[in-house]
Amino acid sequence: MSTNETARGDGETIRVGAEDVVVRAAGADTGGALLAVEVTMPPGGGPPGLHRHPSAELYRVDRGELAIYREDGGAAHTVRNESDADAHAHVVFAPGGEMEAFMRAAATVTEPAEVMALAARHGVELLQPGASPSRTA
Repeated sequence: MSTNETARGDGETIRVGAEDVVVRAAGADTGGALLAVEVTMPPGGGPPGLHRHPSAELYRVDRGELAIYREDGGAAHTVRNESDADAHAHVVFAPGGEMEAFMRAAATVTEPAEVMALAARHGVELLQPGASPSRTA
């Protein structure tokens, strides 16, 4: 484990940016078909802007609120916690192997340029880093 990772209960916890991500079903457990995680996102948390990736993703928010932004027919998207309290969600990516590799790699860097390079290597296209997308209902 890197210094950004700790063990919690029955899942591995990885710190990615400001978010704690608990891996519940890793790619190795599913032959790369799925990645299932629990995410705790603090106020102001979320990816740095609109992005695209080949994996589909599904969110189930258990606690708090998350704002979902979609553009370009839904392919470009991001999620943010715009509330004043932590949000907790279950997230599933399908397929999950490449997203898991990106998530684990992103947990080891802090510089935006490093995250951009990792994203490109893992099939994640960052469209508007740091920009505020338009909100959809």
